[in-house]
Amino acid sequence: MTNLTMMKSNPKENVMPTSAHPWLDHASDPPSRNTFRYRLAGGAQLLSLAETEFRLWAPHARQVDLILDKGTVIPMQQEANTGWFSTQAECGAGTEYRYRAINKEGNELLVPDPYSRRQTGSVHGSSVVVDPQAYRWRHLQWKGRPWHETVIYEAHAGVMGGFVGVRAKLAELAGMGFTAIELMPIASFPGAHNWGYDGVLQFAPHVSYGSPDELKALVDEAHALGLSIFLDVVYNHFGPDGNYLWHYAPEFFNHAYKTPWGDAIDFAEPHVQQFFVDNIYYWLEEYRFDGLRFDACHAIWNKAWLGDTIKQVREHYQGKRHVHLVAENDDNAASLLGDRFVAQWNDDGHHVLHVLLTGETEGYYSDYAEHAAEKLARCLAEGFVYQGEVSQHRQGEVRGENSQHLPLSSFVLFLQNHDQIGNRPFGERLTTLVPEPALRAAMGLVLLSPQIPLLFMGEEFGATQPFLYFTDHENPELAAAVWEGRRREFSTFEKFTKASFAEKIPNPNDIESFNASIPRPAGSHDPDINRASEWQAWIRQLLSLRHQHIVPYLEHTRTLSAYAIGPAAVKARWRLGNGATLEILLNLGDSPVHFGEQWPEDKLAQTLLNVGNRHEALMQGTLGAYSCLVLLEGPLGRDNEASPVAGESRP
Repeated sequence: MTNLTMMKSNPKENVMPTSAHPWLDHASDPPSRNTFRYRLAGGAQLLSLAETEFRLWAPHARQVDLILDKGTVIPMQQEANTGWFSTQAECGAGTEYRYRAINKEGNELLVPDPYSRRQTGSVHGSSVVVDPQAYRWRHLQWKGRPWHETVIYEAHAGVMGGFVGVRAKLAELAGMGFTAIELMPIASFPGAHNWGYDGVLQFAPHVSYGSPDELKALVDEAHALGLSIFLDVVYNHFGPDGNYLWHYAPEFFNHAYKTPWGDAIDFAEPHVQQFFVDNIYYWLEEYRFDGLRFDACHAIWNKAWLGDTIKQVREHYQGKRHVHLVAENDDNAASLLGDRFVAQWNDDGHHVLHVLLTGETEGYYSDYAEHAAEKLARCLAEGFVYQGEVSQHRQGEVRGENSQHLPLSSFVLFLQNHDQIGNRPFGERLTTLVPEPALRAAMGLVLLSPQIPLLFMGEEFGATQPFLYFTDHENPELAAAVWEGRRREFSTFEKFTKASFAEKIPNPNDIESFNASIPRPAGSHDPDINRASEWQAWIRQLLSLRHQHIVPYLEHTRTLSAYAIGPAAVKARWRLGNGATLEILLNLGDSPVHFGEQWPEDKLAQTLLNVGNRHEALMQGTLGAYSCLVLLEGPLGRDNEASPVAGESRP
């Protein structure tokens, strides 16, 4: 890491002079001002209240001009043999600007700043100079929470009413027992509505979600409530509309490597590396996010750069504040965990649970169709299911690396997330696919196992609304191509081979796809307010058990055993850090199973959670259909006192 530094007074050292803003003097910083700054390599950087420096990396340009909002044109100077163009202008925060880039072929184009901190509206429009010190932080003393305390609530800012809407939800979530909010990507994209994975301006929070200061207020409020807040970032591709790098910096891409979205980003190019390192520290420093989730790491070809960068970021914050970097990686690369990423989204865990709950075995679920209970047991014991085995879905490729040595908190476990709901043709949630008793039992496992739990927005009250794939592409040809691609994506699924059925797949660019995806909380439009309230109470109860009996002792937890006890049933045992034994028996089948032993009454006195089981049957060694039993043997909770049994089965 080369660009992280305390602020200095010499502008030639590529930092903001302290004379411009008196509060940048470390000795006199008021509590509401950051004392640690990260200087971005490019973009618009205030030198004083009325002077700004502009820098653009444009190695394929022969001329670049700065165009200010009042029509002022300022030629930018080329920095020798670097590809950078720069200039200074008498303007301050709020100034709108663009660059006019004439490339080596002589083609001229007006482009936004790839380092833009804010856009006026469209990603095709003007960028805005932002004063990163304008927001007055209330909770700079916040140092974050350790990873083992994490319970994640994944949210889409757009469907929750923007940054202001998410902020209004925080107190409720903290009260339920969530400890972390994770925002889906917010980098600027074309149109008003999008999942966020079509972002093209990585530093600019999308204008329809709110202003930079409203995002900072959201982060500030999360910290006030004791919540960590994470951000999903996309470093594997740029969206298909609004990416102008090809015009003046095609060196950003490597034609030798391909991704599902086209040519790969060239992470061997130092300036490209710097761009994304800048982005990492930008969110962690300027917005004080507590961590980042890295989307689709398997599509970042330069794994050495990725691993080294993540390790250096973690080392930088060691002992200063809790910063957590999490991967999504279809390759199950355990080597990127440990001293690099703190954890990975456990798609294996989701897929096998989904097969057991729904019986669906098409697509990637086919890899989990056989011996599903055994695969779930391996997931609970070792993290990954695929640790070097052949994947039939991937045409016989070997997938994964050994993960047995990793702590179980290296895996984020979930029943649903944006992908696993929204990538279904009709965006159905499990509440519409699975019997409620089975879903409650599975939720008991997710929230009380030693892996880090994640719930998707609406899951906390049993939402039944879909979460559809939605876009707002301004280009009608692109919008049509996305819809057609969506239909093609499901063409291999048996029921979609009929054209009439495929035609029913919602159009992502239709505003109704966005509107239908808004989760409706209890008390407004939910058709069954009582049911929603019961779900909220259920989640609150499970999280209370987790925080009292598991979280304080999660560090140094190790697996004792895990094995199948039926076609859809498993038994797993772990030794917690305080010496207690955590045991979970789960049956997602519609028939009871015998788990091989008879239990005395005092064994059942260790019960933390009982869903779907009768005591008499358990004493005879029988686990009920759609059931979950959680026991804790040894020290119980913070004060070594047992809590009331949660979720007692009905007579």
